[in-house]
Amino acid sequence: MNLEMWLAFTLASTILLIIPGPTILTVISYSVSHGYRVKVPLIIAVALGDSTALALSLLGLGALLAESAFWFQVVKWAGGLYLIFLGVKLIRAGIKPSEFQQDTESASSWKLFINTYLVTALNPKGIVFFVAFLPLFIDASSNIGQQLWILAITFVALATFNATLYAIFAGKARQLLSSPKTQRIFNVSGGSLLSVAGLWALSARHS
Repeated sequence: MNLEMWLAFTLASTILLIIPGPTILTVISYSVSHGYRVKVPLIIAVALGDSTALALSLLGLGALLAESAFWFQVVKWAGGLYLIFLGVKLIRAGIKPSEFQQDTESASSWKLFINTYLVTALNPKGIVFFVAFLPLFIDASSNIGQQLWILAITFVALATFNATLYAIFAGKARQLLSSPKTQRIFNVSGGSLLSVAGLWALSARHS
């Protein structure tokens, strides 16, 4: 793989990652509601979730989802409903601040890690996207396997860095806007965005 192709892939991936999707909305929501103590688990969850999606794509699940409307629907509904579940839970937490405070203290980093990982990995559009996106930057005359590894590692590294920046931003926002009223607004807004992302995922059509 030549340097120009790698730089083109890096630029395209960076632009795509900057646009907040379900994963970033989850990272922001949890960072605002739970603070810096969950930053590292969330970042690791994003890295592992993207790695899982990439691995599934390379192993053929992406091609299966692209060809089979049934399995696309299965994965789509699983991911979409899970996003809605997380969104509604966060909205309820914002409406009931006393209960949310208790939940915030008791919520484990492991639980938030699992939620973020599943949101990232259970995204059929993401898996199919990798199948369609990666080949655009592959040189068929060179070692394809080696190129796939380079692109996969690059994307996961960029996604991890992107999630880190969003988590830091959300953590700063939590410190600057730490009043209970503002926290409730953030929770309700974040939960609403997650729910909308879930509905958007459910509306995705198999092409």
